[in-house]
Amino acid sequence: MLLLASASPARRRLLEQAAIPHRVQVSGVDEDAIHHADPAQLVQLLAKAKAEAVRDACTDASITAVLGCDSVLAFEGEVFGKPADADEAMARWQRMRGRWGDLHTGHCLMGVSLADQLSCVTTRVLFANLSDQEIAAYVATGEPLQCAGGFALEGRGGAVVERIDGCYSNVIGLSLPLLRCWLLAMVTACGV
Repeated sequence: MLLLASASPARRRLLEQAAIPHRVQVSGVDEDAIHHADPAQLVQLLAKAKAEAVRDACTDASITAVLGCDSVLAFEGEVFGKPADADEAMARWQRMRGRWGDLHTGHCLMGVSLADQLSCVTTRVLFANLSDQEIAAYVATGEPLQCAGGFALEGRGGAVVERIDGCYSNVIGLSLPLLRCWLLAMVTACGV
């Protein structure tokens, strides 16, 4: 059984939609205490810290692997996590409209039958060239305040993203193709 070390409902939905049996245990890691100048390295450090915290607290023998994930948007040299408030979301969207950003998701899989796996998947995102009124309407939904980068591709944000280059599910918070490869390697290592 896979244990997801994440409070993200979007990650849970991805696992459910992919029919990957799992349970959830939130890590409680203080994300603000972990820093790195490189966003790809930062998300890997965060994913590993979450997976380690949950693995170390887990006493359930039915758990065969723990998955930690974290996502940030890198835009013009800045790292965007979740906006602090509507004003910050509005200001970010005014900068991002009509431009590309890089959504980085760190993944860490710790399993009993496989060496720890750690990786970052990056997907390029082109944001729609929205008017101030369209941005204000989107921010008013509250959705941007719940997501790294200030948008949810699987929600209303799908209408404000023009294009992506890379893994679709990664933008939602978990690269299913990467996880599939890791789980296959785990099953193969077990001889199942």
